[in-house]
Amino acid sequence: MSTQYWLMKSEPDECSIDDLEAAPGQTVPWFGVRNYQARNFMLKEMRVGDGVLFYHSSCPVPGVAGLAEVASAPYPDASQFDPASPYHDPKSPRDKPRWSLVDVRFKRKTRLLPLKEMREAPELASMVLLKPGSRLSITPVTPEEWAAVKHRLAHPPT
Repeated sequence: MSTQYWLMKSEPDECSIDDLEAAPGQTVPWFGVRNYQARNFMLKEMRVGDGVLFYHSSCPVPGVAGLAEVASAPYPDASQFDPASPYHDPKSPRDKPRWSLVDVRFKRKTRLLPLKEMREAPELASMVLLKPGSRLSITPVTPEEWAAVKHRLAHPPT
């Protein structure tokens, strides 16, 4: 199977690219996803080694802040069973959990590629992230979009 690519959104006050870099093993569990489509990407489509655009969202300047990779097969998200967690799901049974996660490993921090710049890039016009109404925390990225983002990260506009 060839490598697939993903954009994964994180609020930097919860887990930033700096937090990922500083985490033990530079790896964090991608917990708290409570959307079935995003969950299914992790559960059915992601593979260890897939590329990740680490995207800062819900912040003053959202955008791609670094590169990461999928570091584990999917497994149950423990936060669904924790009554103290904001991600608790009392309807999720332990013997058949609703929610899964994957671990994500840091690859490198990049310059911030702001959403505004991404919207202005014709080569990124088809990205799921840029579609009207797109709110998923995990979206697929084509190999062409991955290459275009990496090129833009290395060659900022003047």
